[in-house]
Amino acid sequence: MRNSAVSVDGLRVRRGGREVVSGVSFEIAAGAVTGLLGPSGCGKTTVMRSIVGVQIVAGGRVTVLGEPAGSPALRRKIGYATQDPAVYSDLTVTESLRYFAAILRAPSSDVDRVIASVGLETEAHKLIGALSGGEHSRANLAIALLGKPELLVLDEPTVGLDPVLRDSLWGLFRSLAAAGTTLLVSSHVMDEAARCDRLLLMRDGLLLTDDTPDGLRDRTGSADLEQAFLHLIREQEAARP
Repeated sequence: MRNSAVSVDGLRVRRGGREVVSGVSFEIAAGAVTGLLGPSGCGKTTVMRSIVGVQIVAGGRVTVLGEPAGSPALRRKIGYATQDPAVYSDLTVTESLRYFAAILRAPSSDVDRVIASVGLETEAHKLIGALSGGEHSRANLAIALLGKPELLVLDEPTVGLDPVLRDSLWGLFRSLAAAGTTLLVSSHVMDEAARCDRLLLMRDGLLLTDDTPDGLRDRTGSADLEQAFLHLIREQEAARP
């Protein structure tokens, strides 16, 4: 793919004596929002960790922004929001973001910017430990936005959020992409698939398809993306010996 931000070729990951990601290959276009979707436990987080460079892999090649995944040169170019928030409960939102901004050598003005981006202005001086689950997730997302990274890898960033806030964050994702940021967003909620430019659908450690939402609808003959995904699952099961 021309102008590719991420290239994954034959990725294999083993854990606990079994292969949890099996020969996965795909490319992610620069400046696009790519959705990594599938049920819990299908391998989404493992693939994301491999792209960020924190996962031990058994085989394959992962190239990110022209560098091997995990290269020191990528540390300030990638923003990563984990599924389990990695923020300190005994700090306020502002204090926590100032701490991570210093580590990333991001400008101090970034703290107010990212707090506003995720809608936490009124919670800025609350302790992280006193936030609700959704607020906690947004504080975690704010850390990934520090420094204006070229690639954002977001693992279930909208889980537990109400529909209004989820819509607001997707508006943020689209505006970031329009400004040139590449986003890889994982979810197990299929109604978010229509918001993506391209879809990577996984199940049982395998990549079932790499397509646009419209391409997936056309291929399966289903206007509903959840039904389209189920159609692919049935195809996969029918092909098994």
